[in-house]
Amino acid sequence: MFTGIIQAVATIERCRDQGGLRTLDIRFPAGFCEGLEIGASIAIDGVCLTVTEQLDETLVRFDVMLQSLAVTTLKAVDVGDTVNAERAAKEGAEVGGHPLSGHIDFNTTVLDVQQIDDNYRIRVSVPHEWMKYIFPKGYIALNGASLTVSDVNKNDGWFEVWLIPETRRMTTFETKQAGTAINVEIERGTQVVVDTVRDAIDEKMGALMPLFERFLATHNADIDAIGHAAQQALSKSDDQ
Repeated sequence: MFTGIIQAVATIERCRDQGGLRTLDIRFPAGFCEGLEIGASIAIDGVCLTVTEQLDETLVRFDVMLQSLAVTTLKAVDVGDTVNAERAAKEGAEVGGHPLSGHIDFNTTVLDVQQIDDNYRIRVSVPHEWMKYIFPKGYIALNGASLTVSDVNKNDGWFEVWLIPETRRMTTFETKQAGTAINVEIERGTQVVVDTVRDAIDEKMGALMPLFERFLATHNADIDAIGHAAQQALSKSDDQ
């Protein structure tokens, strides 16, 4: 498990493609690899990778399998590129962001970046099938960083996040611009509750489901929003 709090920015030193695998040699800052063992997990731009070899005190080798290459941006990284890095959380560690699996759901495109004084806003496009899991004030992970969704436009298929200076300092987001590809992992709790609520309502309503959805639409709501509200209620209950 990961927490979504980026611990370092690392640099790609070597890429090698062979037999359906991509081998990456990645250079980390001094101290990041202390106590690291073969088989350990590190999230690279949000993708959970397994350490296959430690070449020196700061240089680590990973193999990226075909499925990860198909879904993530790691298929396109090159020598000299920088990436966000987080080591797997230890048992009992404080979760400063939100729990992440390191399994990317999709990669997409940055639509727009705007800086207003010390604030930094990133707008990200979303495929239609994933929009139902993204809500204002909900969690999202971009390139492994846990962020809060500030605004969503379900009709046009995008959401926005705002970054504070510390997040920009500790991550690679400062280099992102319109057209940049980015990895997205949705918040699992929201996904489970939204799907469960939708399935339960569909099972009960049957043929009346389209009428119910139209009724909700006239009140600026939808079934997925009901699922998100249920998830928030569950989260508040767990906190008490």
